[in-house]
Amino acid sequence: MNKTQEKIASALETAFAQHGFAEQGVDALKEATGVSLRTLYKYCPSKEAMIVTALEYRHTRYLSTIFNSLNDSDIPIAEHVFSQIEFWMNKYAPSGCLFHNAVAAYPNSEALSELLTRHKFEVANRLANALDLKGYEDELLLIHEGLMQSWPLLGKKSLIIAQKLVSECR
Repeated sequence: MNKTQEKIASALETAFAQHGFAEQGVDALKEATGVSLRTLYKYCPSKEAMIVTALEYRHTRYLSTIFNSLNDSDIPIAEHVFSQIEFWMNKYAPSGCLFHNAVAAYPNSEALSELLTRHKFEVANRLANALDLKGYEDELLLIHEGLMQSWPLLGKKSLIIAQKLVSECR
C-alpha cells in the first residue's frame, strides 16, 4: 500500500466509523480523504470498494493493536490481549463492530460478508494461538463476538465476562 492508498484507507475508516455507511455520499467521502475524486476512484472505483478498503485497513490495525505487542508485555498474555481489546473498544469502537455495521448497512454485499467472515475467523485463530488454546477457535470466536456485540450495552462488564469464559476453556 503506497502513501496515497494508506491516506485514503485511514480517512475512509475514520469517516465510516464516525458517520456510518449509509449516510455518506461519495462527495463527503472525497472530502474526508482529502484527495480528488479521480484519485479516490482510481483506488476505490465504487462505494463498496471504499468500504472494503476501510475495513481491510481496520482489520490490519485491529490485529496489530491486539497482537503485535504480546512479547513486549510483562503481564500474562490473556490479560494483555483483553487489555488491548478494551483499549480498542474504548478508543475506536464504542458503538460496536464496524464490520457488522457495514454488513447491516449493505446486507446484499457478498464482498462485505466475506470480509466480515475472514476478519472474524482470523481474529479467532490469532486468539487461539496467542492464548495457547488451539482447538478452541469456535469458542473464542463466540466469546469475541459476544464481547464486540455487548460492548455498547455492558462496556467493561462484557470484557470481564469474556475473560472469565476464556479462562474456563483452559
